[in-house]
Amino acid sequence: MDLSALPITYRAVIPDAYLDEMGHMNVMWYTHLFSMGAWGLFQMVGITLEYFKANNAGSFALEQHFTYLKEVRVGQHITIRSRVLGRTAKRLHSMHFMTIDELDVLAATVESVNTHVDLKVRRSSSMPPHITEAIDRLLTEHTRLSWAAPVCGSMKV
Repeated sequence: MDLSALPITYRAVIPDAYLDEMGHMNVMWYTHLFSMGAWGLFQMVGITLEYFKANNAGSFALEQHFTYLKEVRVGQHITIRSRVLGRTAKRLHSMHFMTIDELDVLAATVESVNTHVDLKVRRSSSMPPHITEAIDRLLTEHTRLSWAAPVCGSMKV
């Protein structure tokens, strides 16, 4: 699985504060780091803080599936890359990949389904055309990859 064609959506160095009692990164920090990667993907398609404020809109996570493959330790540099898997008028299905740069290994993945939200009524709402068009451009690129995303198999948009 060659991740190099996927956009880098976040990078970080793991600080001491992220450790748990086992001496590796606590699971809550995977959620944080993958959330930062999702935010990077959102910004690529126009789902920005400015968009949220101007349109009284937001995004809610509906479902996530994490896979932990390799320990992440203090001082390691991680990179998050993101792949669009599908969408509907209201939802985005994506997958994020965390690699450890020093080891050139895949450390973890998260598959996610998010929904666009009208914050006035706090319900799912359709994404505007400029966002769906940007998502569709990435989806077209990502569909052409030579490898299938390692999805859990139960998540759908």
